[in-house]
Amino acid sequence: MTASTLSEVAKLAGVSPATASRVLNGSARTPAPEIAERVRQAADTLGYIANAQAQALAKSSTGLIGLIVHDIADPYFSAIAQGVQAAARQERRMVLLATTNGTPAEEKEAVAAFAARRAESIVIAGSRSTRSEDARANTELAAELDRYCRNGGRVGVVGQAILGVAETANYRTIAVPNEQLARDLARALARTHKGPFVIVAGPEGLTTSDERVMGFQRGLSDAGQPAADVVHVAFNRNGGFDAGIELAWRIKASDRSGPDQQLCIFGTNDVMAIGVAAALRDQGLRVPHDASLAGFDDIEWLRDFRPALSTVSLPLEEIGRLATMAALSNDDDGGPAAVAGSVTLRRSTSSP
Repeated sequence: MTASTLSEVAKLAGVSPATASRVLNGSARTPAPEIAERVRQAADTLGYIANAQAQALAKSSTGLIGLIVHDIADPYFSAIAQGVQAAARQERRMVLLATTNGTPAEEKEAVAAFAARRAESIVIAGSRSTRSEDARANTELAAELDRYCRNGGRVGVVGQAILGVAETANYRTIAVPNEQLARDLARALARTHKGPFVIVAGPEGLTTSDERVMGFQRGLSDAGQPAADVVHVAFNRNGGFDAGIELAWRIKASDRSGPDQQLCIFGTNDVMAIGVAAALRDQGLRVPHDASLAGFDDIEWLRDFRPALSTVSLPLEEIGRLATMAALSNDDDGGPAAVAGSVTLRRSTSSP
């Protein structure tokens, strides 16, 4: 069945195409109520479907939110995405998704693509990189966001501010206190664990991981414990598994005759800790019998993980919602916001 055109609707209603467009495409300039009703009845009679692009042009808004994450398969990002989607639904917006593999170069391309599609807001979730090889891409990402905001776009960022972008009314950051929460976790673990600590971290220069490493080391220092060894691997489950294989050999070679000899392993995110646990299990070792283990984020996967994993709990869906509302808000007094988290100790760090 051939779709009806705006001209056909206008002809049946006895008005000009411009008048019919103002009624059906949402223009602020609306004709008299009786004329508008006549146009709507004509559209219903002909089965006319409004053109979404025409409506966006008329309203100067597409109702689109662009969401940029490192990896939607990662439960950390999928939980944030759920919060973004909930807020978008509440505000009658639609969400477009881009995944970037964690590189600022791909984030810049995603911002440009969303800007070209006239997304009214963009939410960015993912760690910043201070690695030298990302310096140019960071500069280009900052310039792309600055151009987007100057043209009326609004941005909400989760975690750390984009390097080189100043906080403005159109750009808000929802800060995650990674360093302080990791410090709190280390203090809590050091109260009962007297053996050595090891941190399984992401690549150096990945800001989220670096903040958590720094905070954990400071927490150990506060408790009078020596600094932890740090193993740098990929910031994902496979990276955790690789580190776990390496640590399994260390555990097997050590004297495990007393609790002061047992390792306590801190994965700087939960999926890394899950990877570590899988590697230890593969090598015939058990948590917490042969090593204690903790993570960070409290992702939904932990509901089915055994033994229950000690971690830092973050309200991930709420973070996504807050970032979305910050990006949509016209309140110039809001400034940057921060979320709260809490240490949650479970079976994985209890006495064997």
